[in-house]
Amino acid sequence: MKKLLRRLGGGLAACGLFAVPWSAWAEEAAKPELSAGDTAWMLTATALVLFMTLPGLALFYGGLVRARNVLTVLVQCFALASIITVLWVVYGYSLAFDTTGMSAGTTNLHSFIGGLGKCFLRGVGLDSLTGTIPETVFATFQLTFAIITPALIVGAFAERMKFSAMLIFTLTWFTLCYLPICHMAWSGDGALFWDWGVLDFAGGTVVHINAGIAGLVACLMVGKRMGFGKEPLPPHNVPMTVMGAAMLWVGWFGFNAGSALAANNTAGMAMLVTQVATGTAAATWMFLEWIRSGKPTAVGLATGAVAGLVAITPASGTAGPIGALIIGLVAGTGCYFAATSVKRTFGYDDSLDVFGVHGVGGIIGALLTGVCASSALGGAGLAEGVSVPGQVFTQLKSVLVTIAWSAAVSVVALLLARAIVGLRVAPEVEHSGLDLAEHGEEGYPSVRA
Repeated sequence: MKKLLRRLGGGLAACGLFAVPWSAWAEEAAKPELSAGDTAWMLTATALVLFMTLPGLALFYGGLVRARNVLTVLVQCFALASIITVLWVVYGYSLAFDTTGMSAGTTNLHSFIGGLGKCFLRGVGLDSLTGTIPETVFATFQLTFAIITPALIVGAFAERMKFSAMLIFTLTWFTLCYLPICHMAWSGDGALFWDWGVLDFAGGTVVHINAGIAGLVACLMVGKRMGFGKEPLPPHNVPMTVMGAAMLWVGWFGFNAGSALAANNTAGMAMLVTQVATGTAAATWMFLEWIRSGKPTAVGLATGAVAGLVAITPASGTAGPIGALIIGLVAGTGCYFAATSVKRTFGYDDSLDVFGVHGVGGIIGALLTGVCASSALGGAGLAEGVSVPGQVFTQLKSVLVTIAWSAAVSVVALLLARAIVGLRVAPEVEHSGLDLAEHGEEGYPSVRA
């Protein structure tokens, strides 16, 4: 027996277990380990989300404007993807996800915005992990969200805002609005929305309500396009728009399923409900349009699909297939009337329906997340002691904060752009097209439409 104990002790010493305190050994054993499978999926998801902006959103928006303005939309998307990347490295990732000074249940400055400890991606190296994936992958994945959100806004003031004004507005808005809302929703214990128990799996508040409200404020402050309400302003290339919408649909699987940050059952359900809600919303829009105007259009079908993608985003990690059907049906109906009847009634020129689809769809999705997360509807279930009305109220609080924050920052950012360079191009530039005047190029040199 003594010989056995000596051998066991020698073996343990050889393994180093007696060389460190047991608490340190337990802490070391509890550290997350890199998962090759999770990492491979997140690399793929990150590429899919970037694909949503370039080329998906760029083509979707580009086809909806007139031929003489197609390049302005493509340039705006491309320029924002480039500049936001630089700002994300310099300070964006840090202000969104540096958790220094945060404490669960404590409200302070860091409940609203992160610290500066990760500026220039300090500490984000080869060995740093977020869960089971490299922090470098997590930072890049979140960067693709930061890129597409301000890019969504440009559809609201398409065909009339100066490129310089667009840059001043969107970069100010990114800094003062996107980063705080992102931090409040996703940075963990101590962040405002997180501590409230808000369910926003992939960006209902952070991306869609945020961008939709900014788009509404922008189109009101910039003013209507020349000829709006008096002459037709048709899309110049419907096939381009449909192709862009199809790319958004495919890329959105990275957006939603990727937000699980792992190749797991949550990602699998997120993929399923994304498909179900999108198909339901597209079909709903198609039939409504068919009944009301006599023809189901390609643009309508594509826009309905985007509405479903938007609305399922916050619920994609908690809803089940029944919830996805509900969200798709309500979003397809609500966004259809917002983009047609409501816009026509109030007379605002939201050029490419940023508010009607992303703002309204995001609000519908955020509120219905509180309903569809219920296990009674096949969802993942609510937190212990939380009722459906209670969760919906929590969701409503986050919606109202996002609306107020985005609206206020948008006004400030637009006033700043107006003071520095002015918001609108000259009437003669708007009439002849922004492509040549703003960028010295034409998308279709032989076509003037």
